Amino acid sequence: MYLCCGIFCYNKCMSKIRVGVLRGGPSSKYEESIDTGSNILRNLSNDIYIPSDIFISRSGVWHTRGFEVSPYKALKNVDVVFNALHGEYGEDGKVQKELDAFQVPYTGSRAMSSAIAMNKAQAKKIVAGAGIKTPLHVVVEQTSDVEDVATKIFRTFPQPVIIKPLNGGSSVGVLFAGSYRELVDSLNFAFRRYPVVLIEEFIKGKEVTSGVVDNFRGEDKYTLLPIEINLSNGRIFFDYESKCLLDSNHVGINCPGCLSVEEKSKIKEVTQKVHEVLGLRHYSRSDFIVTPQGVYFLEANTLPSLSEKSLVSYALEEAGCSFKEFVDHIIGLAVNGK
Repeated sequence: MYLCCGIFCYNKCMSKIRVGVLRGGPSSKYEESIDTGSNILRNLSNDIYIPSDIFISRSGVWHTRGFEVSPYKALKNVDVVFNALHGEYGEDGKVQKELDAFQVPYTGSRAMSSAIAMNKAQAKKIVAGAGIKTPLHVVVEQTSDVEDVATKIFRTFPQPVIIKPLNGGSSVGVLFAGSYRELVDSLNFAFRRYPVVLIEEFIKGKEVTSGVVDNFRGEDKYTLLPIEINLSNGRIFFDYESKCLLDSNHVGINCPGCLSVEEKSKIKEVTQKVHEVLGLRHYSRSDFIVTPQGVYFLEANTLPSLSEKSLVSYALEEAGCSFKEFVDHIIGLAVNGK
């Protein structure tokens, strides 16, 4: 197997690449991972690859061909892993450490960068240090005196606010608080599920997401067209439920959206810089709020959804790139140690 302009070219005299597609996993984004993995498996050409479906149950047990196996047995007969996991374990550096230990090439960011990006406060600190705007925020640990914490936040912090788990993605567990009582109730709810939360000022503006693909179409960091998220039915922000309602009457997506030339240019610049300063690899997707005051970084997704109806799939289609082409390219980067 060899690469031609970043895309695999097949030579019948060469052996096929054995690709293990890792999906499922013990996270709140289990179903999303199943859909991502299914889409990848459907787009692996039988002329080039020998696919292996590596399923991880919600309890963390690895399976191949319907049988429970150790990670070693699941990985020993693959040349490269396409990491289709999302959320905890798959996106926070844990599975990356295991794959590194077995010396198996894999797609997506490495362990350290994955862990940093998953921690919203750490990611924001690094991004802000690079001169990128991000909403004011504070990290709060679980406490029995929620009303005291809420009072301090309400008196000293811009209102309204967003409450998020410190680690996580796809807006899972994200809450909006527009009053003191809502802040107390939201913190009580959040602390029943998460030991640490991030409280962030709510910035009203255009919700935009933008992706990066490494070494693609002659560019070191090829930026996909930005996607503007349009909410209706009283939705305040692009929460997890909204992400599950893409293409419905309640959530619309426009690529590149109602953005000025200047806004598009700034989004491209900031998207590339986030990918770079967080040390991300192969592909990523970052979320922003665009206002007249500038582009505000919210979070980076090191392994964004790649399901058939995902935002990345939509952006690839708008760029005239087939999903098969994208999959080939990402596998090529991993195989060649890029």
